[in-house]
Amino acid sequence: MIEVTLLVDCRNHLGESPIWDAEEQWLYWVDSTGCEIWRCRFDGSELETLYVPDFIGTIALRARGGAILALANGFHFYDLRKQKVELIKNPLEDIPDYRFNDGKVDRAGRLFVGCMGYDFERPDVNKVISPAQNGPVFRLDPDLSVHQIDQGMSCFNAPCWSPDNRTFYYGDTEQGVLWASDYDLSNGTSSNRRVFARDAGFAGLVDGATVDAEGYVWNAKVLGGRLVRYAPDGSVDRVIQMPVRNVTSVAFGGPDLDILFVTSMAKPVRGVVNTQHGAGGVFAVSGLGVRGIPETRFAG
Repeated sequence: MIEVTLLVDCRNHLGESPIWDAEEQWLYWVDSTGCEIWRCRFDGSELETLYVPDFIGTIALRARGGAILALANGFHFYDLRKQKVELIKNPLEDIPDYRFNDGKVDRAGRLFVGCMGYDFERPDVNKVISPAQNGPVFRLDPDLSVHQIDQGMSCFNAPCWSPDNRTFYYGDTEQGVLWASDYDLSNGTSSNRRVFARDAGFAGLVDGATVDAEGYVWNAKVLGGRLVRYAPDGSVDRVIQMPVRNVTSVAFGGPDLDILFVTSMAKPVRGVVNTQHGAGGVFAVSGLGVRGIPETRFAG
């Protein structure tokens, strides 16, 4: 029997980027516009909040310890104990209308992160920017070299890979589409991008995603209050209604990798603060009958 529980009532402005640390048994996620990193155990205990100096799109753990972050102003190493950042590189320096958004590490230890346009105000920006569909997607390699691998994004989301590493999935919230592309794990390149699924027929828009051990894609439908599980051919396998409207991303975790953790937001970038009970919280969905795949740490 499927059970949905409110794990942490943290009221995040924009909860995102959940990741389960299978080695040390922590659940991490971020409050993207609250400039915070959160973590807890699978049952919600030992809750901690860490701070970052700018909007944060992605957190990934490092094989060497600590984390790597995609902040609004570039890639950074992050010392979890000292809560200090160290800039690696800012490939967005010449395109300040964009910031980093969703990202994930492939199974060779490379970090992929895409962009979104500023359609709301940053603390240090006095104007609202809404650029066209021109945001890039980058790959950060373990040697710390940065490579642009795609473009044309308004709000990049949902990066994840099939269990056999042959398919790379990602999407765009504004364009309402999930793509699938052929993936070469040996060199971190993708080709033959095609439509995997569209939002047509569903309330809500493409947001964060993950792949389970059976190769099915789980996608959070922000503004729609539901999770959709897609079969490898793009057909809808099942839909799970969530208790809050603004679900944002998903990640499998827990000791047996059989709990689906779901982030949400309480302060949408368009509209008023969400007053639903649990909005901005992290939810745990159990009883799904499937397991996830352990996430890889960044190899650099």
